[in-house]
Amino acid sequence: MTNTKETNKQGNGHSRKRESSARQGYKPYLYIGFMALLSALSILREPGFASFTGSVLMAGVLIWLLYRDIIRYQPLYSQKSRMLVLLGIMVVFTLAMSRAFAYVLAGMVRGIEINASGAEIYGIPVAAGAMLVMLLFDFHAAIVVSFIVGLLAGLWQGDPSFAVYAFVSSLTAAFSVVRCKRRTAILRGGVLVLGVNLAILFTILLYKGVLLTGFASYAFMFSAVSVVLVVAIVSLMLPLLENVFKVTTDISLLELLDLDHPLMKNLMISAPGTYHHSIIVGNLVEACSELVGVNPLLARVGAYYHDIGKAKMPEYFIENQMSGVNKHEKLTPHMSSMILTSHVKEGVEMAEEYKLPEEIRDIIQQHHGNSLITYFFEKAKGEPGVTDPSEDVYRYPGPRPQSRTAALIMMADAVEAASRVLTDPTAARVKVLVDKVMNHIFLTGQLEECELTFKDIYEIKMRFNYILTGILHKRVNYPGFDFDKDGKGEGQHSKQTEEDKAAALADRERVA
Repeated sequence: MTNTKETNKQGNGHSRKRESSARQGYKPYLYIGFMALLSALSILREPGFASFTGSVLMAGVLIWLLYRDIIRYQPLYSQKSRMLVLLGIMVVFTLAMSRAFAYVLAGMVRGIEINASGAEIYGIPVAAGAMLVMLLFDFHAAIVVSFIVGLLAGLWQGDPSFAVYAFVSSLTAAFSVVRCKRRTAILRGGVLVLGVNLAILFTILLYKGVLLTGFASYAFMFSAVSVVLVVAIVSLMLPLLENVFKVTTDISLLELLDLDHPLMKNLMISAPGTYHHSIIVGNLVEACSELVGVNPLLARVGAYYHDIGKAKMPEYFIENQMSGVNKHEKLTPHMSSMILTSHVKEGVEMAEEYKLPEEIRDIIQQHHGNSLITYFFEKAKGEPGVTDPSEDVYRYPGPRPQSRTAALIMMADAVEAASRVLTDPTAARVKVLVDKVMNHIFLTGQLEECELTFKDIYEIKMRFNYILTGILHKRVNYPGFDFDKDGKGEGQHSKQTEEDKAAALADRERVA
């Protein structure tokens, strides 16, 4: 959470992180040097020490710019060495693959003896690298990689117009999969790349004055072939890179949204109350995600799986107690708190067993932060012989939310749980409840390590109010049906005591 002073504090904190990342001794220079060496080997035009040295220096400058850009604008990537390695590999892979295809296509041209020498360079699938970077990282990284690969490809070919062609093609490939939510979207992206490739090639051929020659027809043909190769390479390489480098893409997140996933099916059968709660939390966070710059898919998937640990002992959580018997009545407060906090540890273990992405495991671990289980802590104070129980015993292990996504799920989890005790869920009461719950989270310091602002919190509150009011709205009575007969229904529900409400909130690990 940030106010003016806290924003400066966080800004200074991020600056320190970037400075510390920049001062990691010789490691960044080894990384830059190694990637520059491999890139230089891929773009070397003529053998010789001078040519090789020049290639290394030029590639080194561009790789250094890429590294500094990531440190400055994407510090989270710089904190994960495997992501930095993957980004460097993508640059080297694109250049090496382009060089290999250039030799193969040139050999084909010579083999079939057609008069198209030089046209084969437009068949190089140079755009595959940028498309993969877009899918594995983000659009910002894809832009930088497109720029670097375009320059290096132009240096290798000795043709400035090819640098323009490679850059525009790569940038288009990245843009075409910005909203990629199905693997078939790669095919649609290929169609867009084809159109732009032909357009930019038309411009280049017109500039060179060879538009109406036989060379132009071969160039257009090879340009179309390059798009087929781009789609094939991306489709084959993406699953491999996802698995090897443990990268979570929107495509893999969509696969986790399948409610037939073993973890979700187990939760639905073992803990139906928790399952329903998770679905509602998913609706809440997805509705707010774009307002605060969070990936909607990651937010929904995190909400679906954040409470999977409750499937181990579902009967100890109020939403799954169908008989109305609270098992915590026979337990000491300390034991009850241990059971409640254990679902976080159990959830992380289950996520690791089923190989859920690291981002989802982090959400499971952080969605309660280090908050205090107030009900059982207060109950422990009244136990005979207990005068001053330690708060640490009654806290979740944490850490506090480190990302906006985890913080958003924490708030949605608390608000949805608390809303279940409202006996008369009018719009005004829902608004008061949301304010109390989110103020409690803020005042207990749970949002200090994420980047949510007051503006973000306000927008989240407004959206929560709107959605919960719609979910909890009243309906008119059905004529001829008396649902309150035999003392059931609203008459009985209205007898719920304040202590029962507090217990329900405590068992849901929240205090409104």
